[in-house]
Amino acid sequence: MTDNRIEVYEERIAALEEKLRAFEGRLAPPPSRRPGTEWAERFGLLAAWILLILILGSFRPDQMFSWNSYAAMFGSNAMIVVLTLGLIIPLTTGDFDLSVASTMALSSMMVAVLNVRMDWSIEGAIFMALAAGVAVGAINALFILWFRIHSLIVTLGTGYFINGVVLWISSSAVISGVSMDLVRVVIMTRFLGIPLAFWYAVLLTAALWYVFQHTALGRRLLFVGRGREVARLSGVNVNRARAGALIASSTIAALAGVLYTGMRGSSDPSSALAFLLPAFAAAFLGSTTLYPGRFNAPGAFVAVYFLSTGIMGLNFLGVPSFVQNLFYGGGLVIAVSISQLIRKRRPMD
Repeated sequence: MTDNRIEVYEERIAALEEKLRAFEGRLAPPPSRRPGTEWAERFGLLAAWILLILILGSFRPDQMFSWNSYAAMFGSNAMIVVLTLGLIIPLTTGDFDLSVASTMALSSMMVAVLNVRMDWSIEGAIFMALAAGVAVGAINALFILWFRIHSLIVTLGTGYFINGVVLWISSSAVISGVSMDLVRVVIMTRFLGIPLAFWYAVLLTAALWYVFQHTALGRRLLFVGRGREVARLSGVNVNRARAGALIASSTIAALAGVLYTGMRGSSDPSSALAFLLPAFAAAFLGSTTLYPGRFNAPGAFVAVYFLSTGIMGLNFLGVPSFVQNLFYGGGLVIAVSISQLIRKRRPMD
């Protein structure tokens, strides 16, 4: 009986060693390639951004080559950058969070309702909005990890539920008159001619870049996304990593809602939902640049403003508004396709 158990254990150990060797093979550096190919993969989107500006500028040079146009664009799209940065965290661990735009809308509306209708201080309203983001992430994690439901289904349902809550607490109406203290520190105060909202997005981008590139936490998140079973066998607490990623995503989405309220000085129960597709398009497009093959904060930052530049140029050309949906939708499909191709060539950085 004892001999049989020893044989079983030896077989299990052999199987684990085989899995680890296979995963180490995936971690091995990719075959050497020509420097030009490496450069094109890492910086191709930046080059495409410059080319896009030059092409659009040939039609509208007075607008496309004006610093004021870009200063306004950088500030007005800062909340999309923040929303995208929140989204890439669960994407890194292999989960989709379709509720981020709804969480953004909930946070925005909570700030307006608490500050305007209930006369809370703006600081207290922001704190409660961020706490709501933490709660949404925890609920998502509970259903995904405890009940083993796919993240797409859970976050889609959570998003629709949150939309109902937003319509309920707002009575389906726009709430304006949010404290000017928030408006001043988000959009009215400028540095180098750009609203502070942009610089908040820059700081968050730098923070996430540091976490993913230079901390053990970031490497564990990448490890989980590449192979959950192997990560678990290696001692990584996979459920904790995934739960933390989902909570971080919703909390950052709530921060995007706070910025959005400060930029508008009001809250609309439905306008934030339009940012879900741009965030996904930027997240996948960003995974094709700077650190190709994986979701990364600097790439997401560049992707947001690459897409925003295209939209801005089309608006200057007087293109109908429906083209914006075509641009973001087509961009998402192309970005996902390129991302998958690069992932096959570069298993792990």
